[in-house]
Amino acid sequence: MYTRPGCHLCDDAREVVASVCERAGAAWREIDIETDAALTERYGDYVPVVEVDGVQQGFWRVDAARLARRLAAPAGGKRT
Repeated sequence: MYTRPGCHLCDDAREVVASVCERAGAAWREIDIETDAALTERYGDYVPVVEVDGVQQGFWRVDAARLARRLAAPAGGKRT
């Protein structure tokens, strides 16, 4: 999950991601975009951004059900 300090949406997303990942038994990590100029340029105000296996799952608001489905899918698997 890509975040930035002081972001209230990031605070909300962190809770959702932590909860969903705990239930799924999945590891996750948080990356502060302000520690890297390229990440700041790439994501700007579009944080939080959640990725699973390098594929963006959304930004600003995290859909817990969508994230859970993606985590349950085989790695690299596609879903409709």
